[in-house]
Amino acid sequence: MRQALTATEFNFPGQTGVYHGKVRDVYSIGNRLVMVATDRISAFDVVLPKGIPYKGQMLNQIAAKFLDASADICPNWKLATPDPMVTVGVRCDSYPVEMIVRAYLCGSAWRAYKNGVREICGVKLPDGMRENEKFPHPIITPTTKAELGRHDEDISKEEIIKQGLISAEEYTVLEKYTLALFTRGTEIASQRGLILVDTKYEFGKYDGKIYLIDEIHTPDSSRYFYAEGYQERFEKGEAQKQLSKEFVREWLMENGFQGKEGQQVPEMTEAIVNGISERYIELFENITGEPFNKADTANLTERIEKNVLNYLATL
Repeated sequence: MRQALTATEFNFPGQTGVYHGKVRDVYSIGNRLVMVATDRISAFDVVLPKGIPYKGQMLNQIAAKFLDASADICPNWKLATPDPMVTVGVRCDSYPVEMIVRAYLCGSAWRAYKNGVREICGVKLPDGMRENEKFPHPIITPTTKAELGRHDEDISKEEIIKQGLISAEEYTVLEKYTLALFTRGTEIASQRGLILVDTKYEFGKYDGKIYLIDEIHTPDSSRYFYAEGYQERFEKGEAQKQLSKEFVREWLMENGFQGKEGQQVPEMTEAIVNGISERYIELFENITGEPFNKADTANLTERIEKNVLNYLATL
């Protein structure tokens, strides 16, 4: 029986705090964070009622791979991955803004555009664009970080600086890192026959230096199209074949749920849950070019605790 990890309540030696996010549970130990990627899944800023087997392992391993593959671009928080579902890293003071970068008009940006919106986060968009059309160059559309259960809010670069959320000097660095990371992700995706459509990056500060934090280029934070057939589908106005969490959002919307007040999450049957798990495995294998090796899920909590304790004992 495949188990899904939907909650953790660890108490590690030296632990000073814990934060339960939408998907990750983050334990503070001195100047380190122990980040557990659970099998929870969220959409429209709502955590869905059932976990997805192996999702946490996939997210954690993809993020670790891409953090390593981009460490020459900017410093990142990762120190070790003592368990398939855990990353240990430097505890940074995070900026209250997520840097979202888009290379194509799709998802929430397309939904806004087709309703007449021609400016997103201070970035003006031309008339006459079509769904899934490539922008002349990638655009950055930041959002403020919302509390659990609330929606992230679009915000412009000018407003971020005006509100004092990030200084103008530091924002320039974040922009530089964001575009360079996106270029690297695009290059790696291209080698795998994929298009990196959009993604988000989070940054923090430690000892006066800006670090890339959290996950990177995972299906929870990114959208990928298959390169083969993209142009033909676009010209015909057909839906793109994609690897992202958008299929979960589409399923929810088809069943009357967009995270709005009074709406109910549709029933997550075993078939739906298993189908989502298989789609995540498909993305893992396509983007990494490696087979996905399912870790033993018989005693997830015990396994994670043992591996983290063994790592902490080496410090």
